[in-house]
Amino acid sequence: MSRALILSLALVALPLSAQAQEHAGHAAHHPAGTEAGSHEGHRHADFQSGRFHVRVEGTEGPNVILIPGLSSHPDVWQPLVDRLEGPHRLHLIHVQGFAGAPAEDNATGLVAAPVAEELARYIREQGIEDPIVIGHSMGGTIALMLAARHPDLVGKLMVVDQIPFMGQAFGNPNATPEQLRPMADMIRAGFISSSDEKWRADLTATIATMVRTESLRAGPIEHGVTSDKTVAGNAYHELVLTDLRPELANITAPTEVVYVTFAWPGMTPELTDQIYRGAYAGLNGATFTRVDEAAHFIMLDQPDVFAARVNAFID
Repeated sequence: MSRALILSLALVALPLSAQAQEHAGHAAHHPAGTEAGSHEGHRHADFQSGRFHVRVEGTEGPNVILIPGLSSHPDVWQPLVDRLEGPHRLHLIHVQGFAGAPAEDNATGLVAAPVAEELARYIREQGIEDPIVIGHSMGGTIALMLAARHPDLVGKLMVVDQIPFMGQAFGNPNATPEQLRPMADMIRAGFISSSDEKWRADLTATIATMVRTESLRAGPIEHGVTSDKTVAGNAYHELVLTDLRPELANITAPTEVVYVTFAWPGMTPELTDQIYRGAYAGLNGATFTRVDEAAHFIMLDQPDVFAARVNAFID
């Protein structure tokens, strides 16, 4: 398989599981109150789940749910948060097992699908009406699941640099999930068995292909390093085998797909456009925006361009 294909579509988690207890007890320490630090004034939502916890910022304006990618931390959205126009009530999702959060209910089995179901419960229990849901990479997969399986709960949907069947990237575009299962099994086993030193070295190389701006790579690297590698391996396995194309027709929310040119040998912007439009052919009315001069973490490489798209989408 092509390494470039893998790296361009999802953040490969390369964690040191011993550091994954950094956020242990977050709910007990900050169940609903203000938390000090770099995000002064934010609070954790009063919502108990073993799948994720939520940082809430703002008290008025449209509700915006931000879902980061595999092994990512909500901080990857900070360049966007800093550029949002007008008041917003932001719900920043931190998936358990990623970026220092303990694995909890994500310790075994699927990750994306259960997180999507818990997000549906979160929206219902918090009384959030017509939220704008934005997901990056694996977060885009979760956002698609939420919008397809609970269409009444999503007001608008933005998917950032993700296709509905990531397995298409692994060789034969007509491959089925079952045909890809042996490869997915191999990738997951590699995640779990890799030494800590190799994880960090590989992650550093991986992030270099996903963040063009060298000065901004340290954060995503540490997010991956402090993730739980079993959770990350299970999540990646799930992504490779999940084909959401049959469910796209269920989505009723206005949808925009924002992406970059695939970093594959011989790939062109125009061919990338065709691939994305073909991948989302089952989603009527979707709009597509390609962002140039950026890699997978569009919000880091082109923060002004990305924020302009989000502001226009919200408006």
